[in-house]
Amino acid sequence: MDEKPIIPIDRQLPAMIDQHLPRLFVDAGEKACRRFIEFFTANIRNRNTREAYARAVLRFANWCERHKLRLEHLSPPLVAAYIEEISATHSAPTVKQHLAAVRMLLDYLVVGQAIPLNPASSVRGPRHVITRGKTPVLSAEQARQLIDAIDVSTIAGLRDRALIAVMVYSFARVSAVIGMTGDDYYPDGKRWWFRLHEKGGKFHEVPAHHKAEEYVDAYLDAAGIVFGKWAPLFRTVDRHKQLTDRRISRREVLAMIKRRARNAGLPDRIGCHTWRATGITTYLLGGGTLERAQQIAAHSSAKTTKLYDRRNDEITLDEIERIVI
Repeated sequence: MDEKPIIPIDRQLPAMIDQHLPRLFVDAGEKACRRFIEFFTANIRNRNTREAYARAVLRFANWCERHKLRLEHLSPPLVAAYIEEISATHSAPTVKQHLAAVRMLLDYLVVGQAIPLNPASSVRGPRHVITRGKTPVLSAEQARQLIDAIDVSTIAGLRDRALIAVMVYSFARVSAVIGMTGDDYYPDGKRWWFRLHEKGGKFHEVPAHHKAEEYVDAYLDAAGIVFGKWAPLFRTVDRHKQLTDRRISRREVLAMIKRRARNAGLPDRIGCHTWRATGITTYLLGGGTLERAQQIAAHSSAKTTKLYDRRNDEITLDEIERIVI
C-alpha cells in the first residue's frame, strides 16, 4: 500500500500531535482529518483536558496501526478488546478517561458525517466508584509549619506564601489561582475579594480570609510593580531573583510546594490539591457545613466536596484498643 502524505496540524493541537495526524485518521480521508483537528482545537477548550484526551487518542490510534486496523474496520468488539488490554496496565480511572476520549472523538466524527456509526458508543469501561479522596492532606499544625518555614525575606518567598494562602483559604484549584490577574484581587466595601477563574470559563468570587489578605498585600507591596487587568498576579522569578512578566505554571507551583515541604521537614508527597483538601477539612473540623464548603469551593455537587472531607481518615489508638481478644 502506498503511503499517503502526512497532513500538518494546526499549532493549537497538543504538543504530542502538533506535527502529524495519526495515520488512522489520515487514511480515513480529508473529512475525518478536518473533524479530528476541529475536535481538539474548537470543541475542547480546556487545555488540560485537551492534553489528556490527545494522549488517550494517540495511544488508541497507535494500537489500531499496530493491528493494521482502519477507521472503517472498527467495531464495538474491537474497541472493547483495546479497553480490555489497557485495563491490565492502567488504573480504572485512566481506562475510563481513555474510553471517554475515544468515544467523544468518534461521536464528533459521526456528527460531521466522517463515519456512519460510533463503534465505541456501546462499549463499557471498568466499574469505578470513588467514595474517599486520595489527595494527601495536612493537619492545621502541619500547614502552619510549612507556611511559617517559608523565607519571606525574598520576593519568591512572599509570592509562594501568598499563593499557598489563596489556595488553602479559598479552597481554590491551582489553575484558578495562577490564572488570576491584578484585577482579580479587589476591594468591595470593607473587604477584599478573590475572583477565581474556574473550569469552562466560569468564575466565582470569594472574600479574602484575613491571613490570605495579609500575605497577598505583603507580596504586592514588595513587588513594587503595577498588576493591571491583563497582568498575571503570580509570576515567575528570574535568576536575579526579580519577578518577570511570565505567569507561573502549575508544574512550577508543584515543584515549589514539594521544595517548601522538604524545607519544613514534611513529606514531599503533598501537591497542589493538598491545599484545597486541607482547607476544606480544616473548615469542616472547625464547625463549617458541607453545603457552605461546596459553595466556597464552587463544586457543582456535594459529593465532590465530600471527597475532600478527610475528618475520618485518622484512626486513633483508642479505637484500635477496642479490639479485645
